[in-house]
Amino acid sequence: MGPVTVPNTPPDPARTDLQAVPDAAPDPFAPPQEAPPAAPGPSPVQRLLPEVRVGAGVVVACLLVGLALAGLWVWLAPKVPLVVDGDRILYVDPEGEQRAGADAVFVLLGLGAGILTALGAFLVTRRRGGGIAVALGLAVGGLLGSVGAWRIGRWLGPSDDLIGEARRVGSGGHFEASIDLGALGALLVWPMAAMVVLLALSAAFGKREEDPPPYWGAPAGADPAEPGDRV
Repeated sequence: MGPVTVPNTPPDPARTDLQAVPDAAPDPFAPPQEAPPAAPGPSPVQRLLPEVRVGAGVVVACLLVGLALAGLWVWLAPKVPLVVDGDRILYVDPEGEQRAGADAVFVLLGLGAGILTALGAFLVTRRRGGGIAVALGLAVGGLLGSVGAWRIGRWLGPSDDLIGEARRVGSGGHFEASIDLGALGALLVWPMAAMVVLLALSAAFGKREEDPPPYWGAPAGADPAEPGDRV
């Protein structure tokens, strides 16, 4: 028969049973435990790299459009006919407006290129929400595309060596003057048009974030029918 324990007998202080020892109270003077270090997030370079890729892609697309713009400008711009009269080079039509027509054609082509590139960039980047990289890419790419179209168009068009052309055709011969821009402000039409179209498309059809609840409403995830939420 085992030992008999008397009721209401205090526990033996020499007993080493761990289950009978209460948990020790926390020491208020102990230093706070440090939280485990959080996982490192992406570096600024890693966050910036996708934006740089998007902007660079928009710039490259604008440069390709600029090549087509140069060819169209050479093809559509009015020609300026010249005639050689002895040792003089004269306009066949002194009152003609071919020079101004070249500027007008370039402006219209730049306007169309701005609309086209802005629409394409918006449709391609709509899911990611566009971003400043798209706007900067259109601004920089549109300006570079305009300058490239202007310079390449001058190179593709008639020669700007009037003396050499006059000697080639001889007295009484006709040739065409080189095409050029009389107003360099036409180079800004493309990037400005792209910015306006991108802004309009983003405002009308861009990706929108959900509006936060009003300050007097129930917090997110709470049931507005709970009694604690009623006033």
